[in-house]
Amino acid sequence: QVQLQESGPGLVQSSQTLSLTCTVSGVPITMNVYYWNWIRQPPGKGREWVGAIGSSGNTDYSPSLKSRTSISRDTSKNQFTLQLNSATPEDTAVYYCARGVRLGIGEYEYDYWGQGTQVTVSS
Repeated sequence: QVQLQESGPGLVQSSQTLSLTCTVSGVPITMNVYYWNWIRQPPGKGREWVGAIGSSGNTDYSPSLKSRTSISRDTSKNQFTLQLNSATPEDTAVYYCARGVRLGIGEYEYDYWGQGTQVTVSS
């Protein structure tokens, strides 16, 4: 059974780096076809795709966040990590990790999700 679990600080100071880790169990993140995604949902808004890392370590980022975003992985721990630099209160959201299949540039179909973790960026 595939499971994903987000972890990281729930509170980040403005201008600091927001860092979250997703631990995957049940399948290696190096398995072909799948991409490992970060998606967020700000309060009162819809979900927003942040970025993804593929089975070979290739990355794909939302154009609006690309300049501040880095996604990396640790295959020995079966984890992938999001770093969002220069955080602002507008980055406050529930952050989800999810497994997906790539449909096109910035487009994915998801089949497994983590439960989500609230991150608040204080001003």
